[in-house]
Amino acid sequence: MFKSKQVVTNGSSHNSLAAGTKIKGSVAAEEDFRIDGSVEGDIECKGKVVVGPEGIVIGFITCQNAEIMGTVKGNILTQGSLVLKSTAEYSGEATTRILEIEAGAGFNGTCTMIKDSHSGNRAKESHSNNKKDANVGITN
Repeated sequence: MFKSKQVVTNGSSHNSLAAGTKIKGSVAAEEDFRIDGSVEGDIECKGKVVVGPEGIVIGFITCQNAEIMGTVKGNILTQGSLVLKSTAEYSGEATTRILEIEAGAGFNGTCTMIKDSHSGNRAKESHSNNKKDANVGITN
């Protein structure tokens, strides 16, 4: 007699930090996170992190996938892929399964390729022991 309601999601939910906006402190995001402003602190995202052409991140990024078009100074740990676009400037230690660097991108650091999630967890645990930032949570 009564039909149950169906919840439909389009899968396009994401967080965004607009140009001119600055965050000092750690950020936690459940969904994708695009940064066109600046973040000075660690970012932990369960989805994809995109640093736009004007975006700046100084800190440790942990996420599923990352696409960098702007500036990142700090370590990156992805469980999937790390893409440095031609406008990217990256310095730090990257730990990822897949690394793609476009011609023109700046890469000053090291990269460790992982085959399983345990390798990535060790890198994350090592960084967690050195964490001293305040936490700022972003959720939908």
